[in-house]
Amino acid sequence: MMTMTRRWFSLLAFTILASVTLQAQKTTVKGAFLEKWDNSLKYLVAIAEAMPEEHFEYKPMPREMSFIQQLIHIQENIDWVATKYFDADNRGVSIVENDKKRTIENLKHSFKNARKAIVNTKESNLDEVVGFFAGPKSKYQILNLLQDHVTHHRGQLIVYLNLMEIEPPAYVGW
Repeated sequence: MMTMTRRWFSLLAFTILASVTLQAQKTTVKGAFLEKWDNSLKYLVAIAEAMPEEHFEYKPMPREMSFIQQLIHIQENIDWVATKYFDADNRGVSIVENDKKRTIENLKHSFKNARKAIVNTKESNLDEVVGFFAGPKSKYQILNLLQDHVTHHRGQLIVYLNLMEIEPPAYVGW
């Protein structure tokens, strides 16, 4: 009886360990980034959608970028990083000031274009060190900087919504 219990326990332990090992193998640096990247797009679009178009020129202080300028700045940075460091093709993006719909479409296009370029980057190439204006960085570091830049400006957009007494959308990102 005890032998059967030990065998069952050993089989259960092996199954759990194998499951955890397989799950760990599925989680790659690129995979983790892309999951976060997709959520980042959803959250940014929800924030952009929350601001009425008539307030897209709103800026809390003269020295600040307007709401739409923040969105365009995010998009331009994505395009630059994806093209320079991940071989993205950014044709088809146009900058149109004062147009909510087109700005959101451009953001979606840029996020998806960057995503495609990152998917096409081999995991082993993320260790490659490249020249960056802030000094040499690995492509892995560039991915972190890319997401950090989006997060930084998205945080500013949330403040803009709050100052306009518009409730920001619930966080998307887990």
